Amino acid sequence: MANVSNISQLIGNTPLVKLQHIVPEQSAAVLVKLESRNPGGSIKDRIGLAMILAAEKSGILKAGGTIVEPTSGNTGIALAMIAAARGYRCVLVMPETMSVERRQLLALYGAEIVLTPGGEGMKGAIGKAREIVEQSGAFMPQQFENPANPEIHRQTTAQEIWSATGGQIDAFVCGVGTGGTITGVADVIKARNPKFLAIAVEPLESPVISGGTHSPHKIQGIGAGFVPKNLDVDLLDAIELVSSQEAFAMRVRLIREEGLMVGISSGASVHAALRVAEQLGAGKTVVTVIHDTGERYLSMS
Repeated sequence: MANVSNISQLIGNTPLVKLQHIVPEQSAAVLVKLESRNPGGSIKDRIGLAMILAAEKSGILKAGGTIVEPTSGNTGIALAMIAAARGYRCVLVMPETMSVERRQLLALYGAEIVLTPGGEGMKGAIGKAREIVEQSGAFMPQQFENPANPEIHRQTTAQEIWSATGGQIDAFVCGVGTGGTITGVADVIKARNPKFLAIAVEPLESPVISGGTHSPHKIQGIGAGFVPKNLDVDLLDAIELVSSQEAFAMRVRLIREEGLMVGISSGASVHAALRVAEQLGAGKTVVTVIHDTGERYLSMS
């Protein structure tokens, strides 16, 4: 492996792994993109770096500045890691329901944490973050609407998936948090393969993208309680609903049967991917995402 001059150069180029034991014989192949291999442990490293670089380039974020962001955890970890490496102060606002491990990681990176009532979901965290920004003049990346979010997935994630599969991909199944991943990937691959299917995953308890109402759920990282601006719903071919119980159960199966230490949202995405793989049948290929690593959810097991 080549030497690198900073931690951000290790972000991206994550491997695809074919699931061997939990996919039924007559189903399509299911490949998982191991975003847990990023240095901050999640797919959010990609957008954390992209949003900070875009802000630096535009002059919005200057040396020694402050970053404030509402986050359910992984984007916060990514921002805190990159802020530490680049010399920024980082203030993160999140619902109090987020796991203890995530909060501990953020504190280790030196981030300041502000908790909001869990029942308010991400809407409550966003409102509080905006209040802090108005008072301090800090930079808020706004991951739910920042165009650098889906753009980095167009430039990197989509290209990596296309290259690793040799263009042989029939469906991409992905849990929706900010909407950036599925929007960026679908935008690129649909242009190359019109038959390609983009399938979003959201919590059964909070089917907002499907037109339902928001309710509390336990799948951290997806199901923000509103339709994010970075989600291009016109690119979606279907939406799969997964319950918190199903996500937790699939997480355990992935750990015990595939040896993959994954988080809860990964359990949701893989559960949905197996449904899609069964529908498509043998000879097809479904790609989904391992959004993050599982160690940061041990207190919730």
